[in-house]
Order: sequence, then C-alpha cells, then structure tokens
Amino acid sequence: MNDLPQQLASGLILGAMYGLIAIGYTMVYGIVQLINFAHGEIVMFGAFGGLTAWLMLPKGTSLMLALPLMLVLAVGVSVLVGIGAERFAYRPLRNAPRLAPLITAIGLSIMLQQLIWSFYPDAKKARTFPQFSGESVHLLGANVQRGELFLLIAAPVCMIALGFFVAKTRTGRAMQATSQDPDTAKLMGINTDRIIVTAFAIGAAFGGVAAVAYGLKYGQIDFKIGFILGLKAFTAAVLGGIGNIYGAMVGGLVLGLAESLATAYIELIPGMELFGGGAWKNVWAFVLLILVLLVRPQGLLGERIADRA
Repeated sequence: MNDLPQQLASGLILGAMYGLIAIGYTMVYGIVQLINFAHGEIVMFGAFGGLTAWLMLPKGTSLMLALPLMLVLAVGVSVLVGIGAERFAYRPLRNAPRLAPLITAIGLSIMLQQLIWSFYPDAKKARTFPQFSGESVHLLGANVQRGELFLLIAAPVCMIALGFFVAKTRTGRAMQATSQDPDTAKLMGINTDRIIVTAFAIGAAFGGVAAVAYGLKYGQIDFKIGFILGLKAFTAAVLGGIGNIYGAMVGGLVLGLAESLATAYIELIPGMELFGGGAWKNVWAFVLLILVLLVRPQGLLGERIADRA
C-alpha cells in the first residue's frame, strides 16, 4: 500500500496520454461515423516530427527551450497527415459502404508505417528521444518525472481549450450540428466538408501533443509505436463512449489506472500470481473494456440510442 500513490500517479499519466490520442478517434467518429484506424500512425508521424525539430537545433540546446519548437513541428506534421488522410483517403469514400473506409484506414495505417520505415534516417531501429535531466518531482507521495509533468499539464489544458472551442465558438457549434444531423446542417448553410477537416485536424493536433509526451516519457520512438498507442486509445474511446470528447479522456484515465493497478496488485490476489506484471497489462485493459461494455454497452459517458429519439 505504500506504493499506491506512485501507482495512481503512473496510471493517471498513462491515462492522460491515452485520452489525448482517443480524442482523435472520438471526434472523427462523432462527425462522420468513421473509425480512423490510421490515427495511431498519425501520432507516430508527430513523434518523428518532434524528433526532427530536436535534431535540427544546435547541439547543447536546452530541452526546455527546444520543447515549443518540437511541439509546433509535431503538431504540424500530425495535422498535415491527418488532413491529407481525410482529403485523399476518406473523402472519396464518404458515400461508399462502411466496409470500404475501414479497409482503407487499415491500409493507410500500414502505408504510413512503411513510409517512416523506408525514408526516415535510421528508422529501422529505435531512435533516441530527448528527455529532461535532473531529479523527479515529488507530488502527493509520488515521484513524477519532468517529462511526465509536462503531460499532466498539457492534458487538462488541451481539454479545457477543446471544451471552450466546441461550446463557445461558431465552428464548435457547427461541429455539434454536423454531428447531430449532417444533411440538415448542410441545408442550414454549414460547410460540412470544412467541419470534417477541422475534426481531423483537432484530433491530429492532440495526437501530436501526446506523441511528444510519449517521447519525453519513454526516451525513444520507433515506427511501430502507433499501433499499440492507437489500439489503446481506441479502447479508451470505446470505454468512455465513442463520440463523446469528455468520455474519451475519462476512458483514457480509467484505462491507465486499470493497467497500472492491475500490473502492481493483481498478483497479490491468491491464485493470481501468474497474471501480474507488465506482460499482462494489455490483457487486463481489455478485460476491463469487456466488463464495462457488458454492463453499459454505450460506454461510461456514451449516449444510448434510445436517448436520441
């Protein structure tokens, strides 16, 4: 129990990263009912964008000074890839059967992986990502690395900004209208194509922030990180209620806490000694998802179909 504050902190940090990425899934699904399975690779591109910004700077540059440029380039690369995916891969299939965009998303995911693997220097092996030096910060009984502290600050700031944007701006209200009824929104003068692009761009931007946070936390990136990050973030989006931006963050936090606590404590239960440790953390994440969906199929904050009538 003395380790509980540390496990809770680790779970919240991990969950915040999942939540930031899950917002990309849930925003796109909320607008066009599309599961963008290439979103994990869009995040991966952002990570390599952040690394590129660091490599462009003179040696000896402080990471604190470099971080804004890394964020700008990571977010910019992610947004460009996200917008390109919408324009050239998904928009031509908008009126096609639902299976076609799904297959396209899987193919796009593989293509983006291969682009980095083939053309980014030394991408066939893990690339070192800069990390903050110095001692960790002591918060409420837990030790938090400086890179993790960045994530704890960035996640709530991004959520507050997104909540304000959706609730208070004209574009945000247009996004809500498009999500509810795209045909009627178009008749009311809303440019639904622009709204869809905006949803892709915002989701990709959040993914770019999460990508930099991932690099700062783990100290290395490779062309395969998008797969597991995308899978976990999609799980978080479904867990929270896909289509609900706040549910995506809640689902991410719940998933992160479940992974951290199960990894640390499941082996303490009599008869469960073989199911503890990091090797089983992915299993317990999906066990949690199944249990929640059995009780509440629409997710924690999702809306039931009957409630829409």
